[in-house]
Amino acid sequence: MSEAHRHADEAEIARLLYRYARAVDTKDWELYRSVFTPDAHIDYSSAGAAAGSRDEVADWLAANFGVLEWSMHYITNIEADVDGDTARVRAMFYNPMQFPGMSEPSFCGGYYHHDLVRTADGWRSRRLVEENVWFINKPG
Repeated sequence: MSEAHRHADEAEIARLLYRYARAVDTKDWELYRSVFTPDAHIDYSSAGAAAGSRDEVADWLAANFGVLEWSMHYITNIEADVDGDTARVRAMFYNPMQFPGMSEPSFCGGYYHHDLVRTADGWRSRRLVEENVWFINKPG
């Protein structure tokens, strides 16, 4: 792969992850679905949240994450190992958020592990595992 193609893939992968963050923070669940393949598996269990198919998790997020007053996902340190039309991606996240009924914001951080595939519509995630490393002011 040429240096130019590698940079183009890395830029497109970063845009995909940024779109993911925007989708979650704006609670745009159709945009969220567009980040993933239709058969994707998503696992947020390390944070005590849902794991399942793309649509199961999107529906869970709509019902549960939608109650947050606000959230702001920051995705950084994106490492993409591209191999033809697949890629393994590890990226750090930092997520401040405001839970209803709590006077102070909560914060968590960790890693997103994506298995990506190149589709006719660009890169899409077919598997996401969140590795939640830390959580401050966790509700409940």
